[in-house]
Amino acid sequence: MNIWIAIGVTVVGCYLVKLAGLLVPVGALERPLVKRMAALLPVALLAALTAQQAFADGRNLQLDAKAVGLAAAAVALLLRAPFLVVIAAAVVVTAGVRALTG
Repeated sequence: MNIWIAIGVTVVGCYLVKLAGLLVPVGALERPLVKRMAALLPVALLAALTAQQAFADGRNLQLDAKAVGLAAAAVALLLRAPFLVVIAAAVVVTAGVRALTG
């Protein structure tokens, strides 16, 4: 039964967040600071999620094949490679490191 309580709380929370977003006055959304924060927030959240997935294993910091693949993707981005090449570089390097380290 606890799972259904968690699902219900999540549903109500998501609805309230959506409602709060709709109730914000338009004038508040037109401010330059708010526009800048709205543009940068998704990038920051994606970077945090990527870092957490690449370097964390529970509560421990772990540098493994995922970290090496992420570094390869970063190098490909610095070289201005197309997006699919960046993804392919990360996949190939990660698979190679995993194959070499067992």
